[in-house]
Amino acid sequence: MHGIAMIEELGQRVYIAADSIRAEAQHLITDGAVSGRNHVPSAPGEPPNEDTGVLRAGITSRKTGPLMAVAESAAPYAVPLETGTSKMAARPYMAPAALNKAPDFLQEVQAGINLVIRRS
Repeated sequence: MHGIAMIEELGQRVYIAADSIRAEAQHLITDGAVSGRNHVPSAPGEPPNEDTGVLRAGITSRKTGPLMAVAESAAPYAVPLETGTSKMAARPYMAPAALNKAPDFLQEVQAGINLVIRRS
């Protein structure tokens, strides 16, 4: 039972980590943004400033396997903003969110391992 409990606990923590990346990406987009007629586009290399809310609303997290989860953006312009195009410099938001949350992910996994070990 030890192995099954470990997979279940760590799977839940991996999902929590993906969801925290989702929340961080949404925060990076909305922090300081002004929508509507006073909207100011972000500078190259900075996360996009929210205008319509489509990009933020399109960011989701989901479990993809027992020990896998993803944070992803389904907005039609998500990838061009993240990586840039031949006409626009990148405005990354997903990669910075993942980097910001990486230490939390490692702590979550370690805490999950310790919890399962203590329970057995």
